Order: sequence, then C-alpha cells, then structure tokens
Amino acid sequence: MRNKILKRAFFATILSVGCASSAFAGSGDIAVGVKGGTLGLGGEVTVGITPALNARAGYNGYNYNGSTSKNSINYDYKLSLGSFPVLLDWYPFEHSGFRLSPGVIFNNNKVSATGTSPQVVSYIIGGTTYTSTQIGSLTGSIDFNKTVPYAGLGWGNAVGKDSRLSFVFDLGVMFQGTPKVALNASNLQNNTPGDQSAIQSSIDKEIADLKNTTDRLKYYPVVSIGLAYKF
Repeated sequence: MRNKILKRAFFATILSVGCASSAFAGSGDIAVGVKGGTLGLGGEVTVGITPALNARAGYNGYNYNGSTSKNSINYDYKLSLGSFPVLLDWYPFEHSGFRLSPGVIFNNNKVSATGTSPQVVSYIIGGTTYTSTQIGSLTGSIDFNKTVPYAGLGWGNAVGKDSRLSFVFDLGVMFQGTPKVALNASNLQNNTPGDQSAIQSSIDKEIADLKNTTDRLKYYPVVSIGLAYKF
C-alpha cells in the first residue's frame, strides 16, 4: 500500500511539473535524467521555472543485504532504500552551474534484520543469557520519518542553454529524524509471565544499545552523480 501511495504521488508530481513547464518556462525547458548515489539508483524530471530557478522530482531505490554483529548476536539485515525527492534548484550566480537545492523527500528507507546466536542453544540479550527455546527467532526493524526536509547544493543545470546533455552532481543532507528501532522474540508469549517481563526488559536494553549506533542515521548524507537530457 505504501509503495502504491508513493507511485501515485510520483506520477502526480510529474504531471504537475509538466503543467508548470508550459506555464512558466519556454519551449524545451524540461529534462529527464538518470543518477546514482547514496539514495540508490533512480531517475528524475527537471523543469525550468525561471532562468534562475528549476523544479525537480524523481525516485531513487536500491536493496542491499549484509550482516553485522552486536552484543554476541549476529544480524543478517536487508537495507531497503526508497525515496521520492521534490526539490527546487536556485542558481544565485548567472551563467554558473552552482545551485542551492532545498526541498522535501518522501522517505521509504528501512532496515529489516534477523538475529541469531553463534552459541546455537542460547542468546545473550541486554547482558542476560536466555535459551533458544525461550527466545525462538529474533527479528528487528529500523524505520524513519516518512516526510523529511532536505538541504543541499550541487552543480549542473539540466535545462541550461549550453547543451542538451549535461552532467549533474548533488551533495546534501536528508534529515530523517531519530530512527525507530524494534526488536521481537518469536517465542516471548510461550514463557511464564515472569520470564516474559524479564525477556522484554532485556530486549529493551538491547534496543537502547542498538540506538547508540542507529541514531547516527538521523542525518543521512546524500551524494549523487548523473546525466540529464534536455528536450
């Protein structure tokens, strides 16, 4: 459902940008581009509004599988990148490709993970040892705010007058907010009430420890390069 909403928002924005091109810009002031960077791989549409101001909308995505270890638990994780930026490009210097690019990003970045213990028969969670029967499987996720501000700068004007094909570069920060970390034990409800409380307390400690690392993701660096073609 969330992906459908993002796709509808994307096509609605592209349509509005297309209408804006006929209202504000001269013939030919529209470009499409492909790019890659820390937000993943994607494409975008740029429309010239005035000689010093462009509007951009696009979509980026990428999936990455990896593993890491924390507190004697091995985590296999999947990083799913998905973002829909809507930006304004302001060119403060005439005849220069330098620009300032504020905007918003509809953010669907998330991480899902499964934790296993190398000791097979036990887990150490929040400093306390539990049997694998008590825990079952350990699963977790990291989510971020869905609509976030973006501040950046860059080089290149996709609808500039120099040539139809142009190089574009972006450098900025996406302010995702404090990540929301969840960790769950599949067999939690199969324990006695006293053990359930103890396990949940240990899980909460584990989450607090994980957040010492994940909180650094509240400021997500954005670096990308790409090519754009003007029609």
